[in-house]
Amino acid sequence: MQELLKFSALRRFTKALSVALHERDPYTRFHCERVINLATEIGIACALPDHDLVMLGVSASFHDVGKIGIPDNVLLKPGKLDADEWEIMKTHSERGERIMRATLLQDAPAVANVIRHHHEHFDGGGYPDGLAGDDIPMLSRILSMADSYDAMATVRAYHRPRAHHEIVEVMRSEVNRKFDPALFAHFAVVIEKSPSRLK
Repeated sequence: MQELLKFSALRRFTKALSVALHERDPYTRFHCERVINLATEIGIACALPDHDLVMLGVSASFHDVGKIGIPDNVLLKPGKLDADEWEIMKTHSERGERIMRATLLQDAPAVANVIRHHHEHFDGGGYPDGLAGDDIPMLSRILSMADSYDAMATVRAYHRPRAHHEIVEVMRSEVNRKFDPALFAHFAVVIEKSPSRLK
């Protein structure tokens, strides 16, 4: 109960940040809601303890909060980003970490760490730190899968939504490169019965 109260305070005091981001980019609001649900389902399948499940949910809720610091011409660009713009967009995970740490709330540093590393790749090819394998926090590895599935499932100015079988095929091809194989095995089972699964 004490753990839930701590995270409840963290959610409450960071709610304004979330609302501000959603005002700038409405897509992010619904994306985050879907990522929370799917990440939590994967976490349950991985038998995470309650504390970690709550922390995963909070991290998923704010994983894109750093986008509040991305300029409009990049964040809201109606088309594919060029190389320079992509480098700017990639800073959102570090910005998100700084924003979360700045709340000075208990457990904020742990959540901030998950947010910072949710774009790391299992083979070390991700960002911002090029971490690999078990050096990437487990919650970040779970969040990465949920984030990737939903990103490919939704309409954006720069890509069409993919069908469920296409998304799973793409993600399966990225196991051992982008995704942890052991965690992906849980995801592959969860997504077939998940309310988050595309029809």
